Amino acid sequence: MPEKLVERFVKYVKIETRSDENSQTVPSTPGQTEFLKMLATELEEIGFQEVFLNPENSFLTATIPATTTKEVPVIGFIAHVDTADFEGRNINPQFHENYDGSDIVLNAEKNIVLAVKDFPNLKNYVGKTVITTDGNTLLGADDKAGVAEIVTAGAYLLAHPEIEHGKIRVAFGPDEEIGAGALKFDVDHFGCDFAYTMDGGPVGELEFESFNAAYAKIHFQGKNVHPGSAKDTMVNALELAREFQNLFPALEVPERTSGREGFYHLLAVNGTVEECQIEYIIRDHSRQLFEAKKAYMKKMVDHMNDHLDSKRLTLDMEDEYYNMAEVIEKDKRSVDLAEEAMHNLGIEPIMKPVRGGTDGSIISFMGLPTPNIFAGGENFHGRYEFVAVESMEKARDVIIEVVTLAAKKA
Repeated sequence: MPEKLVERFVKYVKIETRSDENSQTVPSTPGQTEFLKMLATELEEIGFQEVFLNPENSFLTATIPATTTKEVPVIGFIAHVDTADFEGRNINPQFHENYDGSDIVLNAEKNIVLAVKDFPNLKNYVGKTVITTDGNTLLGADDKAGVAEIVTAGAYLLAHPEIEHGKIRVAFGPDEEIGAGALKFDVDHFGCDFAYTMDGGPVGELEFESFNAAYAKIHFQGKNVHPGSAKDTMVNALELAREFQNLFPALEVPERTSGREGFYHLLAVNGTVEECQIEYIIRDHSRQLFEAKKAYMKKMVDHMNDHLDSKRLTLDMEDEYYNMAEVIEKDKRSVDLAEEAMHNLGIEPIMKPVRGGTDGSIISFMGLPTPNIFAGGENFHGRYEFVAVESMEKARDVIIEVVTLAAKKA
């Protein structure tokens, strides 16, 4: 089974599935559709039942039938098939067996090195088989590792019907990296009591608290005249944007916050003297502080408009997702079960707030409590991404232990 897990992972990452936030299609890229169709065929060949690729939302779902007559919760496992906006073509995984804890040269010709001084988390993988990139692409462990783990765990359970478990549902979806896929997820069709995303993170992560998230875009309208005669006439939209940015707390940015501390993150600036546009994301674990951050941004827009000759700032702000803890804390069966399963396997659960969001953040607010379990990878979204074979094996084992433990406790 370990060999099959790794074989699947390598096969999956070699298929280019980068999502595109500028696309209007579902999925946002054709590579995701190709991957999902291939995966549907694989699930049918393995023996999954009710394999269905929904043409409306591009979620692939399937069932592992119950092997018990006990009344056991229907449990779901979810992973996303897209990868982040970094080179995802011609991925060439590199295997480093019995890793010795030293720097890993990813690409000698380009002098690209996975250095321990930059990534001290490498020391946690001494003696393991570490899979890295060749320095030219991302790896795609986020979230092809999760996909491989779910499929492999399912294949094992289907091959061993003597193992007692309830009905299991699996789902593989698109466009998680651009925050769009889960918005169309069909909770009723999935038909679970609770579910888990298997998405990223080192061994032990069990996350049920995420950011509240909003996106904001501010348009600045300037007045461009010749700089030689600009005195008391020109209004420089770029200067307005700079002034606006300087109104925000200097310490409330991603690079100066951690844990449950929220932030304003300036994403992009694009414009000229005549007009300019800037983009932010707003994050906080506390709903109260989240709403306060949004209110402050609106207040600053109004403040600047009040002191200009006309309304030159226009704010477009929308919520993206909310802290899934608000839902999961009302029904913690999923968290308690996963925590016990990890203890049974000798894994110490790491329960900390996610400084981001998962598909579970959105799906939980659809009425399906969906915490996140580790998939094993580290350093996502770039050339320094890696995952250990042993980490993926443990994630696979957690899936199996969760469903068998649920049957034992019924």
